[in-house]
Amino acid sequence: MFVDQIKVFARAGKGGDGSMHFHRGKFRPKGGPDGGDGGKGASVVLQTDPSTNSLRQFFFTTKLLAKDGDKGGANQCTGRSAEDVIYKIPVGTVISKIVEEEDPETGETSIRYEPFADLAEPHQTFVLCKGGKGGKGNVHFKTSTHQSPRETTPGEPGEEGRFHFELRSIADAGLVGFPNAGKSTLLSKLSAAKPKIANYPFTTLQPLVGVIHFGDHRRGTMADIPGLIEGASQNIGLGHDFLRHIMRCRTLLFVVDTAGTEGRDPISDLETVRKEVKLYSDELAKRPWIIVANKMDVEESEEHLTRLKDRFKRIKIFPISAESGLGMDKLRAHLDKQIGVDTLVSFAPASTDS
Repeated sequence: MFVDQIKVFARAGKGGDGSMHFHRGKFRPKGGPDGGDGGKGASVVLQTDPSTNSLRQFFFTTKLLAKDGDKGGANQCTGRSAEDVIYKIPVGTVISKIVEEEDPETGETSIRYEPFADLAEPHQTFVLCKGGKGGKGNVHFKTSTHQSPRETTPGEPGEEGRFHFELRSIADAGLVGFPNAGKSTLLSKLSAAKPKIANYPFTTLQPLVGVIHFGDHRRGTMADIPGLIEGASQNIGLGHDFLRHIMRCRTLLFVVDTAGTEGRDPISDLETVRKEVKLYSDELAKRPWIIVANKMDVEESEEHLTRLKDRFKRIKIFPISAESGLGMDKLRAHLDKQIGVDTLVSFAPASTDS
């Protein structure tokens, strides 16, 4: 089961209470105060894990609770601090705090999501809820005029709140297009990814990221995302389940069925998809994009390709057949220039020369 958004409740541990204690010994029957401080409560910590690609674990565990710190002890011994609890999440998870607001006039309660963190780096650590500090023991309240204090302070409560986790795929390029345009086939031919491929809508029901190797230690990443339909910006169909996953892509590939094999018009399809992307995000619509005119091995495609070139004169169009391999070399070369990264340079250690 693939889960890319979930609501959770998180609560960090309470700090241990300070101790009220007086030293008692064989030769000190009325010793002074020696109550220790309470231990720190555990924090709820999130850590991105490149081997995790779903929020599935939180579907079964929606309450993220951490343990309390121990109470302080005698002889000024500090209570044991609770160990932080760490939850692994996919790289690319956006965390929002769920805030409830009551309308003073109507009394109705509304909910809004307040951006909290964007965890887009591998092995990134983030404290979601901080554990409470331990309370002070009575040893801290001793003065020259107050030598038998009974005052202590309780441990501080840990932070808590309701949160929304949303996974947004990390990829350099995103494949955009109507269902059955050939995105999954294209990704399988460009990379080692093995998406499910079939001749019916919404074969791809979850994002799939493939790594494209360009040679000479160069590579890039591409995401195949559920097909878009009209009204997706209003969350119709797979709607936002599609659109959220292309927000991080640096370039977009709009894949069209140039042959119109299902009686569709490729120009109309492309205009619809571009419109939905713009309605969802102006920023996303301004990203660099190209047209991948797929299924050029079908006879009817030449006429549609001419119309596409007339309609989108300023946009680069790559006629291809993902199935037969036609035109794939030129598309690969273009992607190398756009998203290719030299991994030897990227991961080389920093120079220590002055």
